[in-house]
Order: sequence, then C-alpha cells, then structure tokens
Amino acid sequence: MELQSKIYVAGHRGLAGSAIVRRLEKAGHENIVTRTSKELDLRDKTAVYRFFAEQQPEYVFLAAARVGGIVANHTYPVDFLGDNLKIQTNVIEAAYEFGAKKLMFLGSTCIYPKLAPQPLKEEYLLTGALEPTNEPYAIAKIAGIKLCEAYNRQFGTDYVSVMPTNLYGPNDNFDLQSSHVLPALLRKFHEAKESSKPSVEIWGTGTPRREFLHADDLADACVFLMNNYSGSEIVNIGVGDDIAIKDLAELIGRIVGYEGEIVYDTTKPDGTPRKLVDTTKINELGWSASIPLEDGVRSAYAWFKEQYAVNPVN
Repeated sequence: MELQSKIYVAGHRGLAGSAIVRRLEKAGHENIVTRTSKELDLRDKTAVYRFFAEQQPEYVFLAAARVGGIVANHTYPVDFLGDNLKIQTNVIEAAYEFGAKKLMFLGSTCIYPKLAPQPLKEEYLLTGALEPTNEPYAIAKIAGIKLCEAYNRQFGTDYVSVMPTNLYGPNDNFDLQSSHVLPALLRKFHEAKESSKPSVEIWGTGTPRREFLHADDLADACVFLMNNYSGSEIVNIGVGDDIAIKDLAELIGRIVGYEGEIVYDTTKPDGTPRKLVDTTKINELGWSASIPLEDGVRSAYAWFKEQYAVNPVN
C-alpha cells in the first residue's frame, strides 16, 4: 500500500477495525475511507455497490461483522449466520466488481473444529465438528474464507484471509449479554469493586484455556500482511500462548483491585476446552505479537474506566 492509496476499512468503529485505522494513520496513510453502519448498511447489496462505485477503494480491510460471546451466539443464531453472510458477500463481490487491488477478510479462530489438536494449525480447517455454541458465526466465517479462495482461483484476485484469536482493547464491547470473556470480566470486577460486592460469579469451571491478542497487535499484523503476504491459504494471528480462565479472572481481579471471592457457576457451559493458535506461519513471515497480556489488560481497563465514566455501559 502506498501512503496515498485509498483504503476502505469496513467496521472502523469496532474493536478490530478501529485498531486498523489507528495503525494506518500511524504509518502515515491519510486516504482512509470509513462509513458507520447507519451511513452504509453492509447487508444491503445495492447500497454497498453504490458506495464502491463512488469511492473506488484500492485496498479493503473487511473487519465488519456481527460479533458476540456465547450468550449472544446462542440467542441470535439467525442474525449471526444471516447478517455475516450478507456483509461479507456484498463487500467481497463489490471489491471484485469495482476493481479493488487487494482485500483482507478477518475471520476468527472459532472456524477450527472444537476438538482439533492444539495448537491450531491453519490446515485443521474443516477437519471436524465445530463448537456448537458459536457454530452459526463460524459457518459464516468459513463461507467468507471460501469465497475469497474461490475469487482468487476463478478470477486471479488477491484476497487474503486472516484468523485472529480472541481480541481485546479499546472500543471493545462491554455489554454483559453480548461481550466476550475478557471485557465481561473487566466490567464484572469493576462493578463488584465499586459496589463492594462480596463475590463475582463466572460462567463455567474456569479450566478452559484461551489466548488473548491486543487489538493493536492485530492491526499491526493486518497491515504487515496486507503489505507482505498474498495467497489463498489462511493465516493465524495470535500470541502463541494461552491462559486458563481462572488465572485470567485472578489477573483481572488484581488489576482492578477487587478483593472479594470468585465463584464459578459450573452449571453454565465452558465452550471449547482450549483454543490456542499455531503462529508459526506468521512468525516465519516476519511478524510476532509485542504486547504482554498484563500490560494490555491494564491499558484496556484504563480505557474502560475513562469511557465508562463518560458513557456508562448498559
């Protein structure tokens, strides 16, 4: 990407998209195009085609998606499957129709089979059954990967698919009904401390292990890959290390300064037992994560407190 190249970041207000915009601006890119969901409904094919016809972006980061945790995925399977299929199909088709030079599709490590060997290698895609609690979202993401692959094979496009692990950071979702585990825990512990609650309840046993990638590390990887990688083979983006939910909860408790009890509701689902990605491929390409988990969580908590004080989360 040249500094003057026109770059469209779909989903620029989200966790991943906003980090990509920050990273591009830091690198000196000024010709960045964005639209809010109110300004451009990516589920509307006519509107998407009109936007691409008018703007003619050269590079596209497709970070827009309906996302959420176990509760949201379980409650709204139609939305997670249908909306994501529409969003990604419309943007990928329009990128081709209006001559974008390159597109990056952001998937998710939930595309891998529930019981795949650890760490998760890129070639494990479609080798087993998915985790049921987020299957609709995962199927939509797999369809996006395959659509990019199909365009590359049939039309010689340069569409790249990347699979980030669990993300956290500025502009995260802290709604307890739809957020992922790390921001949900930050909010729970913060509110428990503020109200002097004697205990914090956490879903599951605390034994599942998860890998967490700061959004700024993700953005750095995405810009690196956009500039340095072409191919239909997917690329994992992660830190190459994971932590038990129990240990994460204790870390967050310390950072927040909460001194009460942590209670585990073992009647609630744990989800996938472990989800650690193999980062060999991206490491060999020349990129690795640089933000330690504790440092990242401290900065995420500082951002949450600043935003929460101004605009309390529902």
